[in-house]
Amino acid sequence: MSTSTTTPGIAGHGQGDPPGGPAAAPAGRKSWWDGRSGLVVPLLLTAFSTYLLLGILTMEVPEGTDFPGPKFFPGILMVAGYALAVLLVLHYLRSPEHPEELSERTYRTHSDWSAVIWSVAGFLVFALTIEVLGWILAAALLFWAVARGFGSRRALFDISLALVLSSAIYLAFSAGLGLNLPSGILGGGF
Repeated sequence: MSTSTTTPGIAGHGQGDPPGGPAAAPAGRKSWWDGRSGLVVPLLLTAFSTYLLLGILTMEVPEGTDFPGPKFFPGILMVAGYALAVLLVLHYLRSPEHPEELSERTYRTHSDWSAVIWSVAGFLVFALTIEVLGWILAAALLFWAVARGFGSRRALFDISLALVLSSAIYLAFSAGLGLNLPSGILGGGF
């Protein structure tokens, strides 16, 4: 007759296991990386900012180029990317986020296919009609389609806001930066 070291009624638990089995052992941090998976985001930001830095350093700009020049806006994005990466690293180092500490509830995730379809369809219409309709109308349709996809049912408000925003962007690019966006039927061109 052999003696077993398992607890009666619970198979696989020896005398040295804590009550509840090996899975119920104290759940301390397993490693330094535990709760710090968010460090991937600053890594990606740093990679993108470094890509911009290399592009800025290797860009050939003709002499006599007016300010702000082609290096200015990528430079702003590069500095902002590095700054955000540093701030995110400091955040995740100081306060790692453990999933069990964030919430007691579990949530069922799902895809909102209606929002995806409205957004993709809006972008396709935008891409296919920008030359004919022009920036103002095509961008307004894109804005309306995305707003509709994400649940807005105020069509008149959405299209009015979309026209104001697309017009402001059009003016900022043409008057402020001197870049021409397609004017389409509003500019008399087809």
